[in-house]
Amino acid sequence: MRGFRLPSWAIGILGVIGIIILWWIISIVMMPDDGKYTPVPSPFAVVSTIITSGPGFTPAFLVTLQEAGIGFLWGNLIALVLSGFVLVVPRAEGVLNQIAVITYCVPIVVVGQIAIIILGGSKAPGLPSTTAIFLAALSVFFTTVVGTLLGLKAADRASLDVVHVYGGSKFTQLRKVRIVAALPNILSALQIAVPAAFLGAILGEYFGKTDRGVGPALIGSQISLQSDRVWSLFVLCALVSIVGYAIVGLIGRLIAPWSVARRRTA
Repeated sequence: MRGFRLPSWAIGILGVIGIIILWWIISIVMMPDDGKYTPVPSPFAVVSTIITSGPGFTPAFLVTLQEAGIGFLWGNLIALVLSGFVLVVPRAEGVLNQIAVITYCVPIVVVGQIAIIILGGSKAPGLPSTTAIFLAALSVFFTTVVGTLLGLKAADRASLDVVHVYGGSKFTQLRKVRIVAALPNILSALQIAVPAAFLGAILGEYFGKTDRGVGPALIGSQISLQSDRVWSLFVLCALVSIVGYAIVGLIGRLIAPWSVARRRTA
């Protein structure tokens, strides 16, 4: 007899409820006697701030989403092109792996300081921060490179031999066999890259000389000791990342439905 197992959506709901209860308990424990300022506001206070101040956060999130979107496109595009180039020129794989590891291991705080010196902030008022775009692109590079290379190498050997027997080149193998086989891995990497790009854009706004976006909004709330606004922005950032992650996952299911079946049987 198989044991009872909750569906994944039920486990997710229970996890969220557990986090909210723990958050509420911590807020009560850390509540000061004077009741004026608390570093951990209650979930009810944060929800109230989101309802009342949420519309005011919209311009900041639109700026950060624009920066994250541009960085997401450029970072993933470069990673996909270089990964495909490795399959055509195998000797380049070592160099690409080293570059990917360096981008992942070097602290983003250090990279951000160098980027602001080289790139600067926004080139003109109203334009997105170049530092935020760069850090968003950098944040997705490693994940996409690793996922794409693993997927491209997982192609069926027999299918590759058929293309080779019929005179197909390595580029033909890449186009007709490897990309199809690697699509589930690529889509999974792109799904993970969504919150990474959003976080990279926020960090870029912290380092960049910009007065627009979620980063400056967080800094302003911290300086004025508005913990409710800080936590509200944190919750909204988490929701935006989750929604973006879910949207890319849904697109992946539509484009490569066989990957869902593969995960279930794994």
